[in-house]
This record gives sequence, C-alpha cells and structure tokens, in this order.
Amino acid sequence: MTATRFKNIQEQLQKEYQRLVGELSQVQTSASSSEERREGSPFGKREEEATETLELEKRLTIENRIRQEMAAVEHALQKFEKGTYGLCDNCGQQIPPERLEALPSASLCMSCKALLSKNGKSKPPGA
Repeated sequence: MTATRFKNIQEQLQKEYQRLVGELSQVQTSASSSEERREGSPFGKREEEATETLELEKRLTIENRIRQEMAAVEHALQKFEKGTYGLCDNCGQQIPPERLEALPSASLCMSCKALLSKNGKSKPPGA
C-alpha cells in the first residue's frame, strides 16, 4: 500500500473518530433531555417505568456500539503512530489493502478474523 493511501486512510479514520464523538455526544444529550418527567400515563406508573427502561436499554446499546467503534478507530490510529498499521494484531502478517480500504479500522487479517469467529470469541487474544 502506498504512503498516499495510508495518509488517506489515516485522515478517514480521524474524521470517523470525530463523527463518532459527535454521535455519542448527541445520544447523551438527547437522553438527558428525555429523562425529564412525563405527564402521568393513563395506564399508571408501571407502563411509564417500562417505557423508561426500554429507552434506557436502547440508549445504552447505542452508546456501547459507538464506544466500541471509537475504540477500534483509536486502536488503528495508535497503530499508525507506532508504524504497525496494516499488520494483523494476532499473527503479524500484512492485512490485504482491499480489507483496509473496506474497513480502515481492521486489526485482523481475514484468516485470523475467520478463526476468531469460528471459535466464537469477540476479541483477539491479548486484546
């Protein structure tokens, strides 16, 4: 992969990180404004509590997804700083350029990713 491509991917990752920061902030801001007490439900307090619980679960799921994406992007940016971007975290082999272009935050080659998926684990060893 050429230096220009690496630079483009690095810039893309930085923009993605900023987008994720904004998205997380937006989710947290909308959550704090929706936590204000509502008018009473005609079905009583239980329905209101159930609705609030569902909304909290959805918000936490979204926040968790955003934080995971941020961590992956941050990890890729750190690999740029260390000079190890494009190398598999598990086996150390070169990650194919096509994979990096499709998923700039990829930290595993396809072989290790397939092995990881086959073993049913969500994170590579040592990560």
